[in-house]
Order: sequence, then structure tokens, then C-alpha cells
Amino acid sequence: MTRIRKNDNVMVIKGRDRGKTGRVMRVLSGEMKAIIEGRNLVKKHSRKSQKNPQGGIIQIESPVQLSNLMPVCPKCNKPVRVGSLIEKDGKKLRICKRCKEALA
Repeated sequence: MTRIRKNDNVMVIKGRDRGKTGRVMRVLSGEMKAIIEGRNLVKKHSRKSQKNPQGGIIQIESPVQLSNLMPVCPKCNKPVRVGSLIEKDGKKLRICKRCKEALA
């Protein structure tokens, strides 16, 4: 079970975007990285095509190591550690270690 999943709200704790939050668009589990909306932007040179008729320099989100991210608890509104809790029906939940609230 991973700490971070798609659509989680996370805070970057290391690097150029330290302290900024964003939504996880995609998790690359094999590489242990995630792509965060509007964070870790890099410039990419693209040539003219039908999809991009102008060409030129575009900005895209680059993957961030999962170890450099912390989920933000919706109740505490702070970056938190993630714990797990097994319910009586056998379902496993991710919980906030600070307030014991279930993460979405």
C-alpha cells in the first residue's frame, strides 16, 4: 500500500518547490515518482506538428520522487504521516497519524 495515490493533495518537502501544494495527477509506481499538477515545471522544446502548430518552448510537469512528498490531511490542513487501519470488514484504510482521520 502506497502513501500517495492519484488525486491526493500533497506538499513538496524538498527541492525547488518546497512548501508548495498540489494535486497528484499520476503515480509512477515502478519509478517511485509522482506527477504533481503545476509543480516541478520544466521547459521542453517542441517542433511544429498538427497537435502543436506553433512549436517552440512549452512547460510541462516533471515527476517528483515520492520521498519528497507528504500527503496533506483534509481535516488538519497540514502535511502528515500516513498510517493504516484495518476495519472490521477487512478493508484497509489510510489514516492521518496526527488526527486519526481517514484520508480520501
